[in-house]
Amino acid sequence: MPSAVSRDDPAYAGQAVYTAGFLRFYDLLVLRFNGHLAWRCGPERLVRMYDQHVSARHLDIGVGSGYFLDKCRYPVQSPDITLMDLNPNSLEAAADRIRRYRPKTHQANALEPFGLSAGAFDSVGLNWLLHCVPGDMTSKGAVFDHCHTVLAPGGVVFGSTVLTGGVPHTRFSRWMMDKLNDGNHSFSNRDDDLDTLTTQLDQRFRDTQVEVVGSVAIFSGRT
Repeated sequence: MPSAVSRDDPAYAGQAVYTAGFLRFYDLLVLRFNGHLAWRCGPERLVRMYDQHVSARHLDIGVGSGYFLDKCRYPVQSPDITLMDLNPNSLEAAADRIRRYRPKTHQANALEPFGLSAGAFDSVGLNWLLHCVPGDMTSKGAVFDHCHTVLAPGGVVFGSTVLTGGVPHTRFSRWMMDKLNDGNHSFSNRDDDLDTLTTQLDQRFRDTQVEVVGSVAIFSGRT
């Protein structure tokens, strides 16, 4: 599966690190090391988020290694799962990890219309995605617009993102933020703050909830 974005596209850097080799260590480096030590929000808390919100018709965007889709509890034995990502390596790794569910894959940019049927899903997951998306939190609201389009009435969007403003940081987390924003440019969240995230959700969804865990916002909202 070829790349869906050119190197000069602002969205390229946020997904470029996800090589097949890197994905073999994703759970350890991203979820365990960074999640626990830098952001102080371990994967167990995010599995509970999935347990609470994932549905029988689920779209997951920014799939990583497929860890959370593998570990969570679904409301039915055979959920209908669609994986969406810019990076073909992530799509392949996640699809293989949850192959027992026979997921569909869709390569697309979350900032652009998804190219999926309106109202096709009862849940959309955006886990560890928004801090990798280029732009500020207001422009990233386009992702929520596209989620709203593909969600059925009463459907839920949920996810987590590392923020710069409005959440507590440690010396280590700020160092890691500098490294990921200015080093390999896999993060683009210098202007992401809690108030703007909350506003973007409230403008599009009802029953919104935002919980701060460490330097992470865990959020949800319904159509």
